[in-house]
Amino acid sequence: MVRCSQQPRTLARGVGAAAGGQSVIMTEIETGAGSAVRASAPPRRPLRQLLAASVGNAVEWYDWYAYTFLATHIARQVFPSGSGDSLVPLLSTFAVFAVGFFMRPVGGLLMGAIADRRGRRTALTVTILLMGGSSLLVGLTPAYASVGVLSPVVLVAARLLQGLSVGGEFAASTTFLVESAGPGRRGLFSSFQYVSTTIGQLAASGLAALLVARLSEEAMNGWGWRVPFLLGAVLGLAGFWIRRGAEETLAHRPAEAPRPGLFDALRHHPRASLLIAGITAGGTLAYYTWTSYLPTYAELETGIAKRDALLAGTLSLAFFALLQPVGGLLSDRFGRKPCLLFFGLGFALLVVPLLRALDGSFGSLLLVQGAGMVLLTGFTSVSAAVNAEVFPARVRAAGIGLPYSLTVALFGGTAPYIGTLLKELGRPGLFPWYVAVLCLCSSAVYLRLPERAHEPLDR
Repeated sequence: MVRCSQQPRTLARGVGAAAGGQSVIMTEIETGAGSAVRASAPPRRPLRQLLAASVGNAVEWYDWYAYTFLATHIARQVFPSGSGDSLVPLLSTFAVFAVGFFMRPVGGLLMGAIADRRGRRTALTVTILLMGGSSLLVGLTPAYASVGVLSPVVLVAARLLQGLSVGGEFAASTTFLVESAGPGRRGLFSSFQYVSTTIGQLAASGLAALLVARLSEEAMNGWGWRVPFLLGAVLGLAGFWIRRGAEETLAHRPAEAPRPGLFDALRHHPRASLLIAGITAGGTLAYYTWTSYLPTYAELETGIAKRDALLAGTLSLAFFALLQPVGGLLSDRFGRKPCLLFFGLGFALLVVPLLRALDGSFGSLLLVQGAGMVLLTGFTSVSAAVNAEVFPARVRAAGIGLPYSLTVALFGGTAPYIGTLLKELGRPGLFPWYVAVLCLCSSAVYLRLPERAHEPLDR
């Protein structure tokens, strides 16, 4: 935020031509030092902005989750057992478990820097092209039987690109969404980050389930698993076309103004970077636990049928997507802190009894997962807005991208593995307490978080 020494003066002139032929109205604010800072008004076509961010984000996460749902079929073609080559299982381990999450912080930093230097729209078009290209590469990956160890190498390269893209997507789309919102609507626009993410996840799981149901095992292992990735490449082109028509939200800078360096956000705003990590830690652990790991946890702990566990998960995700705009609107009305504390303290107090309430029935799993989704909405619906409100516009995207993606990799990405490890060690009851403690730690951060829901966004 800029502290003004005198009243803002609106300039009655359009500055430049924005995308789609729209001119951007600029505001000149005299700072205490006497220099002028120009800030762009929110775009004039907010619904198109919302569509550009949401459609592209859904495509991004469709591609990411398609790999997850079809990993076993991919492994049979790319990582054959008993190949006799020690490189194959090694590459398989890194490709499936590590490479994607490892690249997400790198993508958050690099794509965030592009968004801060070249514009949000430029970064969004780069991320969607990267994801479309990596999806095409996965779909065209040759079988190990044809090219040997080159097959897993190609797949690892594709997964690197996917991780780079997904990491950059959150930084760029978060910034773009929140900057596109009109007054009093930042929370609502923020909520569509997880609406579109969930739609992408549901689309990927639905198509994977349809292919498995309609194709023979031989056809699925031979060519069926490639279909979602080839379709993802086409969807990536569609997302690129939509994003090209979006309006830039980064304010025009004077030609002599220095562009932000790659690590400027971390160097000049270390407290804000730590704040992003604290805000995200409990939320990302709870998110991955409830949206990805809970069906597996229920299977391991209660013996519920896999089919029932997956159905409960799918219904809960659809319910979760519908909740997001409600949470965003509530945060615009009552503030971000009440929503975050509703999530953090709610999970800290209830996650242990909720997980203990699982009894192996479909009904109990559906109720437990639905209750968790309600609590989780307090975090997911406002996450983008809160993150964007922490950093000034000059380094907003890169400032969000690196600490957020690192935190997700450390806590969110490891949630299933820690849960499974504790089960193997004979201490599965510790996992709910792990979630509760981390949510309590994030709640301490939420208590000290400045409330900026009703303040103007620095542009």
